[in-house]
Amino acid sequence: MMNVKFCRIDDRLIHGQVVTTWVNVHKIEQIIILNEAVEKDKIQTNVLKMSSPPNIKLHVFSPEKFMEIIKTNPIKRSTMLLFSSVFDVEKIVDAGFPLERLNIGGMRLNGDRERLTKAVALSPSEKDVFKKLMDKGTVVEIQMVPSDSAENLKGVI
Repeated sequence: MMNVKFCRIDDRLIHGQVVTTWVNVHKIEQIIILNEAVEKDKIQTNVLKMSSPPNIKLHVFSPEKFMEIIKTNPIKRSTMLLFSSVFDVEKIVDAGFPLERLNIGGMRLNGDRERLTKAVALSPSEKDVFKKLMDKGTVVEIQMVPSDSAENLKGVI
């Protein structure tokens, strides 16, 4: 999977836990956020870049643009892929990106989501996508910070 060291869904994207813990644990040199709405929102992109440590390179792409770019530009830096939605994960997996592990950090309760754990709430359609990913062999774990024990999503759904 090139130099992708860690893949995480967190609806808050860049925040203290991401920056201070996961980046250090996985020796991350760059974070790539994959979300079309964020890519189009230059103000949010700039805020996210300001929130990142100066030594971490931050890129924001739509899943489609990311898949286009990596065809000719393989990832060379130690990288974290960061998603705000499982639907963006589904897009890159369906486009052929191999995803062995996926960490869920936070998906807050809203709309038609049902609370599964303290930090994770899922809608029926999100559950379906996670089941599809797990059926394809992706290990999906809920873990807010590295010091927490990881909980396999399969046992929660």
